[in-house]
Amino acid sequence: MRNGLKWVVATGMFILLVAMIILGLRWSEVKTSTNRAIFNSKMTPTILIPGSSASQNRFDGLVKELNKGVNKHSLLKVTVKETGAMTVSGKLRARDQAPYMVVAFENNHDGYANIKKQATWFNKAILMLQKRYHFRRFQAIGHSNGGLIWTRYLEQYYQAEELQVNVLMTIGSPYNFAEKSINNKTQMLADFIKHRKALPTDLTVYSILGTETYDDDGIVPEESVEAGKYIFQKQVAHYTQITVTGDDAQHSDLPQNDQIVQLIQQNVLPKPMGSELNRPKS
Repeated sequence: MRNGLKWVVATGMFILLVAMIILGLRWSEVKTSTNRAIFNSKMTPTILIPGSSASQNRFDGLVKELNKGVNKHSLLKVTVKETGAMTVSGKLRARDQAPYMVVAFENNHDGYANIKKQATWFNKAILMLQKRYHFRRFQAIGHSNGGLIWTRYLEQYYQAEELQVNVLMTIGSPYNFAEKSINNKTQMLADFIKHRKALPTDLTVYSILGTETYDDDGIVPEESVEAGKYIFQKQVAHYTQITVTGDDAQHSDLPQNDQIVQLIQQNVLPKPMGSELNRPKS
């Protein structure tokens, strides 16, 4: 009787072991297939994060302007809820290799504590997008606090072996909030400077400063945008600050500013295959 029981137990353990091996092999095969698809993917989306109080529709006008040319691209929108759940709207067209993806937040309030939460939510969102659409390389744009969320994400969550950001453009981002003096560093700016060495060293950064008046864009002080140099200069491959004036240079109008649209076209968006700008230098 005891021998029969031992045989039953041994047989059960053997069957369980075989099942675990089969499941492990299948999981490994699926993961390898996914990794191969990501590695070989030619998709390079432009991912945009809006500022505080803005929804997933914040960049509709900008995308409309960018799509006026020959190369029109899809627009996908994600809103992350405080629970971490996500709603996705829009659809990527077949073979669209350079879509726009907007990630917004149900809790879109201002403040450093919230920016840290939003960066955590954004990390979950970008991993979801990568898993679903199998891309590795991407371009980044952030308006206002969106640029701060990008900075926090790049310092705390970004992993170059999984994702590769080519270029970051921040538009009117208040790196020192409302402070006008670099001697009065906010905790956020101090933290950004402290963790700057975690930034990807091959990154190209464009910081856009809007000036409706002589010293701000109507909301963000010029000095606060300029404080970005203490984070990015001598840490990333290239850091360029560009000042935009004239019409639509007010803070909330900046994403639709004609000069900024041109700067995005020239410096952020991937160039079509075969174009002169996309050819390697001799």
